[in-house]
Amino acid sequence: MQIEIWSDVMCPFCYIGKRRLEGALRELGMEDEAEITWKSFLLNPDMKTDPSKNSLDYLAEAKGWSMEQVIQMTEHVAGIAAAEGLDYRMADTKVANALDAHRIIQLAKRHHLGNEMEERLFRAYFTEGANIADHATLIRLAEEVGISSETAAACLEEKAFTQAIEADIRESQSLGVRGVPFFVFDRQYAISGAQPKELFVETLEKCRLEEKN
Repeated sequence: MQIEIWSDVMCPFCYIGKRRLEGALRELGMEDEAEITWKSFLLNPDMKTDPSKNSLDYLAEAKGWSMEQVIQMTEHVAGIAAAEGLDYRMADTKVANALDAHRIIQLAKRHHLGNEMEERLFRAYFTEGANIADHATLIRLAEEVGISSETAAACLEEKAFTQAIEADIRESQSLGVRGVPFFVFDRQYAISGAQPKELFVETLEKCRLEEKN
């Protein structure tokens, strides 16, 4: 079964959606049946990296919200994440452009480590307060999942996979994707957003049934 996921590393609901999909696959005993492909999507391609600011500062400035509003909203999201076993520390997140993180994800896909790289970057951003635009950080994270530091460094230095990232974004536009996460199952069914696990279970069961018929 082919599952394609359009996602951005800085998207809190993308990590939540990943966990809910994984829970559905586990419930159905389908972990080994699913071939997951991560696709690039940039929520804010023009974001300027500024590790002196966190996402709370950014939201307050960009949206014109009070810090009280921002804290209330991010605490709500962190609560949803916690229900999925995720530890979101939003005050520690660093404002960073995600383009180079997507280069590393594309590189990892070539090494059949896309899922591992996506998971590592999510945890680094939301839990560890890592600057996901920093090359030394990205090289270290790539090394942790099994990619040599030399290969990761060359990828970043050469600005590799720009065309692959742009192709993923164009494809999302052709599919009518307006936001992420966006899940496509066998090019038959789609789920937009971090929907409840039950919807993932239902969709996976439909796909499995169609494969058998």
